[in-house]
Amino acid sequence: MEMNSEDKIRKMEALVSLIDEPDPNVFRDISLDIHSHGPEIIPFLEHAWETQHLPEIQKRIESIIHQIQFDQVCSDLKEWLEDGSRDLLEGIITVARYHYPNLEEDQIEYELAKLRKDIWIELNENLTALEQIKVFNYVFYEIHGFYGNITDYHNPENSFINKVLETRTGNPLSLGIVYMMLAQSLDLPIHGINLPEHFVLAYTGTTINPDTLEYSESNILFYINAFSRGNVFAVKDIEVFLKQLKLDPKPAYYKPCTNSDIVLRMLHNLMFAYKKAGEEGKFKEIQFLTTFFDK
Repeated sequence: MEMNSEDKIRKMEALVSLIDEPDPNVFRDISLDIHSHGPEIIPFLEHAWETQHLPEIQKRIESIIHQIQFDQVCSDLKEWLEDGSRDLLEGIITVARYHYPNLEEDQIEYELAKLRKDIWIELNENLTALEQIKVFNYVFYEIHGFYGNITDYHNPENSFINKVLETRTGNPLSLGIVYMMLAQSLDLPIHGINLPEHFVLAYTGTTINPDTLEYSESNILFYINAFSRGNVFAVKDIEVFLKQLKLDPKPAYYKPCTNSDIVLRMLHNLMFAYKKAGEEGKFKEIQFLTTFFDK
């Protein structure tokens, strides 16, 4: 028989009261039982942390809370991958909740809506594609002050959507994502390009096969570097870039990528950032998240 809410609360309170159990084997069972309640037990754990004076017990509580929250990120990411729509905003918010578990999607949508409105006011239907981008760039970079984080390029914060919107800075991928989502919400045909070493955007033509969503090079009017204040460039510039990296050109380097490609790239960026910062535990957890994409 299913417990009522009061019984459930009493059970969670009782479990959390055993958090200082000294016997490792007994505590292992207690910990598993706590985990089974998922995120709803976290407020009880947080209260226990606030009233606990032993640092080792506080660390134990912190570890349990983190594991519950990480399990939730794992579950949400798997669900996102199984969902056919694979909404990009939902995917990157899931990634951000790895570090900011209480992040609210409504707040991110509100911030994006404000940006969208300011850009929309300046656009009109008579502008050419290049003129549209010029207007977009003016509002995005000049008025709202977005810029590429050159001085702290590998900071993990550059990958979290809430911090990018708050600080107005990020890496090529995160700035490209914000730029692209705003553009698409304004019906501008801008899509992500998974170029090695540097994520860029493409302004595509309207002649796109609606069944396969396949693009040909003739569909792409020009490319955009969101990290460099929306600088516009051509396909020949990509060829030069690939030669500098000593890489052979591949179709994937020129054509739009999927939302799952973008989220996976964000996870790889985070792996590199945590590895560089010497945070091996976080590196391994993010690496674990990438394994969901192989299935």
